[in-house]
Amino acid sequence: MSQESLHGRWSISDSEDEDNIIPPTPQKTSITPSIKPDIGSKPNNITTFLKQEPKQSPNKKAEEGTLNVKEASAPSIGSEARKAAHVNQTKPAKFESKVSPSVKRKRETDEGGWNLSDSDDEASPPPVAKDEAKKLNVSPKRKKTEDTRPPSPHGTGYYKEEPADFFETNLLSMNDMYRFYLNKVSGIQKKFNTGALHIKEILSPMFGTLKESVQFNYCFDIPWMVEQYPLEFRDKPVIIVHGDKREAKARLLEQAKPYPHIRFCQAKLDIAFGTHHTKMMLLWYEEGFRVIILTSNLIRADWYQKTQGMWMSPLYPRLPEGSPGTAGESPTNFKRDMLEYLEAYRAPELADWIERIKQHDLSETRVYLIGSTPGRYQGPAMEKWGHLRLRKLLSEHTRPIPNEERWAVIGQFSSIGSMGLDKTKWLAAEFQHTLTTLGRAEKSLPSSQPQMLLIYPSVENVRTSLEGYPAGGSLPYSIQTAQKQLWLHSYFHGWHADVTGRSNAMPHIKTYMRVSPDFTQLAWFLVTSANLSKAAWGALEKNNTQMMVRSYELGVLYLPSAFNMSTFPVEKNVFRGSASSKGFPVPFDLPPQRYSSKDQPWIWNIPYTQAPDTHGNVWVPS
Repeated sequence: MSQESLHGRWSISDSEDEDNIIPPTPQKTSITPSIKPDIGSKPNNITTFLKQEPKQSPNKKAEEGTLNVKEASAPSIGSEARKAAHVNQTKPAKFESKVSPSVKRKRETDEGGWNLSDSDDEASPPPVAKDEAKKLNVSPKRKKTEDTRPPSPHGTGYYKEEPADFFETNLLSMNDMYRFYLNKVSGIQKKFNTGALHIKEILSPMFGTLKESVQFNYCFDIPWMVEQYPLEFRDKPVIIVHGDKREAKARLLEQAKPYPHIRFCQAKLDIAFGTHHTKMMLLWYEEGFRVIILTSNLIRADWYQKTQGMWMSPLYPRLPEGSPGTAGESPTNFKRDMLEYLEAYRAPELADWIERIKQHDLSETRVYLIGSTPGRYQGPAMEKWGHLRLRKLLSEHTRPIPNEERWAVIGQFSSIGSMGLDKTKWLAAEFQHTLTTLGRAEKSLPSSQPQMLLIYPSVENVRTSLEGYPAGGSLPYSIQTAQKQLWLHSYFHGWHADVTGRSNAMPHIKTYMRVSPDFTQLAWFLVTSANLSKAAWGALEKNNTQMMVRSYELGVLYLPSAFNMSTFPVEKNVFRGSASSKGFPVPFDLPPQRYSSKDQPWIWNIPYTQAPDTHGNVWVPS
């Protein structure tokens, strides 16, 4: 089966079993097989590096390269190549009106090939056998060498230091009701950054006198991260919780050598192709303790011109001496769930922090914690993690709504995993069942299912963004995955965020919600690190008796009942500066706009040369 598109003919793989994929037979392709120094530890035979465009004039070469994506011994998800794309985002080529390359693609049945996903696809084929490696003229055991992180995709001068008035100096503009905040974005009107937060502000004395911190994340630039701490806190102890192994871990340790106050905790990833994708800060102050659950990696690009979000906890005071560990619980059981999540790491490095949390009063928390941790779960444990955890909470703490089949589900994300040959394999089956749960089911599901609206940037969204095509380096939907699930694209809606001034700041935030037919009320809202993938949310196995989760993820769920409300009104003026508003600040425009007939989802590993982006570049993976 195939389909013509703007990007040529897509062959549809008939492989749908992610755990039993047969490596494809190598065919001639314009993508040159070669070995590139490894970018990391996980299966990463597909890597990225920068190559100068031959047609560039010499004076352009320093800052305007062309991404050259080269394929090595076996197709794989490319977790570490993905990480490089996060850090570097992929360097574009300058627009040339005569450029119209014809790019042949081989038929692939792997999960992602170049899928530099922020949340990995579910599986990858086994390594290529020696005889297959010989056909590709590569050595399967070739020694990996170190290399340094390439420069910014825009050149070293792209990032500009913000003026002092870019940052908040007090908390008057903060809306404490929901404690949901967007990141500040460089290059947009100042009014749209009022009450938004930059990492420098989060770590500043404005929120507390810092003693120690823990940074959970997927991608780190340690020197940059250290600089975000104010001078008076810059030598305070920090634990970095990561999922890197082998070369990637060695590079992370090397980055930290100048900083003796930094220690590491490696998350256990016992199921293949999972990632440590959780993004969280634990901040211990002289005044108390705070939790921040967010969507940003600890790299500069993620805090510059992307749309990101976070939940910031209240300042939790210390409990009286001798209080039991169960004291200071919230109505949402946030303390219990946070401790259970941290204990799932089975990490001695976190033991002191677990005890520290027990000693604080978290009773003011009004959100529910939804985490994913790698494992295969049966019985009651199936509902502890992933989308079944969300289903359980929606079942227990929401109520059915009249005409609820007209209340649409919205999912918004920055990466997409493989979901099978049709929607019944996962998306419109177990996952939609979860997202459409309201209260305890006492009747059979209605014949008409609620609409599911999926928001993912189009090519035009990316081209006209503040960053231009390099923004697509953080939107890693691959052609290899897309060509197997064309059915999914009928769900897609573009990224439009005039309400927050962020229509041109591409989303790295991930949100899910249930919205009324007139788009003025929310039944619930979730901000999370979890993208649209089975690896992140989990998938049922063994005739629905087992839940398998590959990755660590973390988010918070807002339910109206925790705020003594029946639904959340949608805020129409997110940055009007009113701290008393009861409207929920949805970060994008409602209703979502369905793709036009000319729109295509952004696919990061195919060329876009018909029109330049906002920086005069085209996108040429060669």
